[in-house]
Amino acid sequence: MFEKEFLAAAVVGAFVLPGAVLAADPPAKPAVPTLDQVLEASGVSLTGYIDTAYSHLSGTGLFTSLVPSRVFDTEPSSFNLHQAAITVAKQPKEGFGGVVNLTAGRDAKIIHAFDTNTESQFDVTQAFAQYATGPLTVIAGKYVTMAGAEVIASPSDVNYSRSILFGYAIPFTHTGLRATYAVSDMLSLIGGVNNGWDDIKDTNKQKTLELGLTFAPTKSLSLAAVDYVGTEQVAGPLDTTQGKRNILDLVGTWTATDKLSVTLNYDYGSQENAVGGTDKAKWTGLAAYANYQFTDTWRLSVRGEYFNDKNGYRTGVVQKWKEGTITLAYLPTKSMEIRGELRGDKSDQSSFLKSDGSASKTQSSYGLEAIYKF
Repeated sequence: MFEKEFLAAAVVGAFVLPGAVLAADPPAKPAVPTLDQVLEASGVSLTGYIDTAYSHLSGTGLFTSLVPSRVFDTEPSSFNLHQAAITVAKQPKEGFGGVVNLTAGRDAKIIHAFDTNTESQFDVTQAFAQYATGPLTVIAGKYVTMAGAEVIASPSDVNYSRSILFGYAIPFTHTGLRATYAVSDMLSLIGGVNNGWDDIKDTNKQKTLELGLTFAPTKSLSLAAVDYVGTEQVAGPLDTTQGKRNILDLVGTWTATDKLSVTLNYDYGSQENAVGGTDKAKWTGLAAYANYQFTDTWRLSVRGEYFNDKNGYRTGVVQKWKEGTITLAYLPTKSMEIRGELRGDKSDQSSFLKSDGSASKTQSSYGLEAIYKF
């Protein structure tokens, strides 16, 4: 009996125990961190987007003064790579950081600084160093303007085409120094000094001052005001005629419900020595936006504007210009957005240049835009 039990144990030891040892999992290799994990651990963010579209204009995209009558969608009928943009940022709440924002594509030719290549489809849109301590944040370098309800980055806007005020009332970028002080959770004060409107290198010895504030008295209401004042070349960087330029920009946003928001944007601008080399030119504008989010995947955005170029300084035509835009957006995923848009423009003057060389008081357009964010 003992011999049989010993023999059975030997058989089990010979076949079962070795198999159990061989079946054991090898030690797991350390997981290789992903790029997102590496960036998150270092406090660096990497984001970007691609903005491509097709647009059709009823006219040439020019005023009779040969100044473009639109901002980015200027071709009468064309597919466009508007923007392929990337932003690398490290902005800690305490200490030093920085932001680099690069833009490639058709729009880069429009937003470039005056002293860079006007035909290049590449732009260093922002590049600034930052220091933050407590309620104070200071940035130095090139950065986007605080003026306006709309911005250069397409995903942050709700319409495909840019507003009149975005293209004709305000600057795009500044190069200089900006300080923001958070007085409270509701109020922030902004002050800065820069080289002027869309200048990397100043075209004169005078600087432009920036003064502003943001105020959010409730969760549903936010207000922003900024004023830029400084001496600029009247007709561009090569013009010897100079004069004080001023732009006051006001933006208010009311979030009425979880689905509906309304925004108003007002601008008042002036340029000395712009009329006959002596008198002051003035321009004013008002834009209103209504944005309704039907569902997580569908949004309707409506915009109406009025712009008074009292002396023709901004468009080359003394005119009162209006536009209405309706944009339907479809968001199938968090990364993808498709926009379809209809827009109509009307002036009190025959200012829109047509392809046959005649002029019209009206211009219409439609566009289809696709934005992918990563």
